[in-house]
Amino acid sequence: MKEFFKQRIYRGLVRRLNNLKIARTSYLVSRIAPAPSGQPIAFFKASTGIDDLSWNSGFHLLASWALRLQGIPVAYFACNSGMSKCVLGTNRDQPHKEMPCKTCVMQARALYAGVDGDKNTGRHVDTYTGTHVNWFFFERDPQLVTRISQLSLPELSTFHFQSIPLGPLCLPALRWVLRIHHLNDDENTRYLLREYILSAWNVARKFETFLDATNPRAVVVFNGQFFPEATAAHLARKRGIRVITHEVGFKTGTAFFTDGEATIYPIHIPDSFEMSERENNLLDEYLAKRFQGDFTMAGIQFWTNMKKLDESFLKKAAGFQQIVPIFTNVIFDTSQPHANVVFEDMFHWLDETLSVIRKHPQTLFVIRAHPDEMRVRKSSRETVGEWVTRHGVDKEANVIFISPRETLSSYDLIQRSKFVMVYNSTIGLEASILGVPVLCAGRARFTQYPTVFFPRTVEEQRATLEEFLNAEKIETPAGFTRNARRFLYYQVFRSSLPFDDFLEPSVRTTQTRLKKFDLEKLSPANSRAMRTIFDGLLNGGDFLMRGD
Repeated sequence: MKEFFKQRIYRGLVRRLNNLKIARTSYLVSRIAPAPSGQPIAFFKASTGIDDLSWNSGFHLLASWALRLQGIPVAYFACNSGMSKCVLGTNRDQPHKEMPCKTCVMQARALYAGVDGDKNTGRHVDTYTGTHVNWFFFERDPQLVTRISQLSLPELSTFHFQSIPLGPLCLPALRWVLRIHHLNDDENTRYLLREYILSAWNVARKFETFLDATNPRAVVVFNGQFFPEATAAHLARKRGIRVITHEVGFKTGTAFFTDGEATIYPIHIPDSFEMSERENNLLDEYLAKRFQGDFTMAGIQFWTNMKKLDESFLKKAAGFQQIVPIFTNVIFDTSQPHANVVFEDMFHWLDETLSVIRKHPQTLFVIRAHPDEMRVRKSSRETVGEWVTRHGVDKEANVIFISPRETLSSYDLIQRSKFVMVYNSTIGLEASILGVPVLCAGRARFTQYPTVFFPRTVEEQRATLEEFLNAEKIETPAGFTRNARRFLYYQVFRSSLPFDDFLEPSVRTTQTRLKKFDLEKLSPANSRAMRTIFDGLLNGGDFLMRGD
């Protein structure tokens, strides 16, 4: 307990020092930036951190600083207790618990120190001749309160108000907060969805006013899946305004910006692109580390001690004709709304797969749960392990279940497999690179290119699975491995924009802190990341770094 409080005090000190550094730099940017002119670029902030600097808050801040230092006006739209319930502030165990608005607003004020705007009242600025902050506050709409007060969960989930699909816009965030996909129609769930709908409507009203006043050339939002950002993106697109979403990139300290939905990772790879020897070597070095478990995602390292397949596994596997691993995903992840185009959801796919498993006792199926299911402070409430127990899958003689906590090497498993089954996991891309056939059941980042087998109906999925299980050999199109390598190279080395000159991991690696640097480094002339972002925001570029 003593150590816990020491760590908490230390984190608080690091955070305070970091915020002082941010505020000083923000004041300096305001003082030395040239007079802005032209249409502003709007930066929306509502779901990227509460009491510390998240990576996405860092990307948001640094990109906006770089623009301002080049005389390009920026209009910030930021939350000042602007939602009755927000995504990051919701306590899933105590849904009525008060939001942590005080610390969140203090954190945001550090980011925008020295920028014009009424911080105290939340009143919007009526004219935008330069860079401003619009702090929006919450106002409950009595008419909307009455309209939704008696609605069931299904009715709330599909609820539209004044042509805005508030219910559908709020569902991904609700599932993420509750860490489940199949929502319970109970009062706590309905309460949260009602409050999210009321908050999304408040965002909509305030953001419409903001758009009227600013007429931005583009709107930049985090992720695009949480309801505040999803609402802002919906309204901007209705007006024909470009919406740029951003997320953490595939390498530590990198960002991904896109005109599309960041969580589906749209990447345009020219048909003519062929990887050079240097590019192939770079990718091989990256893959060698991944195959040893040496990688992080959003600051989390899952495999700290990856284990080889042990003797007991190999002995059991020897009793079967073939091995087929099944790699699952986290059911509430923000990639899942994009993935669910063939099956209703991942568990629907698993249900369909189970009926096939039981008809093929000669095949050993290895069901691997995603390690993120048990992440600290983010553990899933709807897990593959529970599905296994509920359906008695662990009692099937031809099934091995690998829990999220087990560090068995997926790559060793892939190399011993006849083919691999995935929903939309990135490991499907890696299996294709290893030359192993992949049967993909959900829309994934890599299915935008021919990299895996991806039948587009449930019936075709079932038929292809049967065909693969019964085939003596599966013929994989020659282009799959080539396209998989090209896609992963682009994902890691072209679309992941490096911010490591400006940011470094903080005490908690899911958070970041500002490095000491000269503001000249934010110039597009001195930063590949900023050069790419400027080209994307100002010239309609694709947010992909050019080769050296």
